[in-house]
Amino acid sequence: MPDASIKNKDAYDALRDKGMSKEKAARISNAQANDEMSPSEKGGKAPPYEDWTKDALYERAQEIGIDGRSDMDKNALIEALRAH
Repeated sequence: MPDASIKNKDAYDALRDKGMSKEKAARISNAQANDEMSPSEKGGKAPPYEDWTKDALYERAQEIGIDGRSDMDKNALIEALRAH
C-alpha cells in the first residue's frame, strides 16, 4: 500500500499494475495530481538515449544511482535508464 505521500492513489495503483517501480509510479501519479505540472507535455525535449554517447549515458546512470552501471554496455545502460 502506498504511503501518505502519494497524492493520486488510483493513478499510483494503475501504474504499479502496469509493472512500474514504486518510485516511478509515485513520481508520475504525484505529477498528475499537481495542477501546476503537465507530465504528458514535459517529454520530448532531450534527444533519444540512442543518440547519447556511452559516457553520457553512464554519467546519467551515475546521477540517478543505477547499480552495476560500470559493467553495462550502451544498450544495457539505455535499458536501465528507461526502467528507472
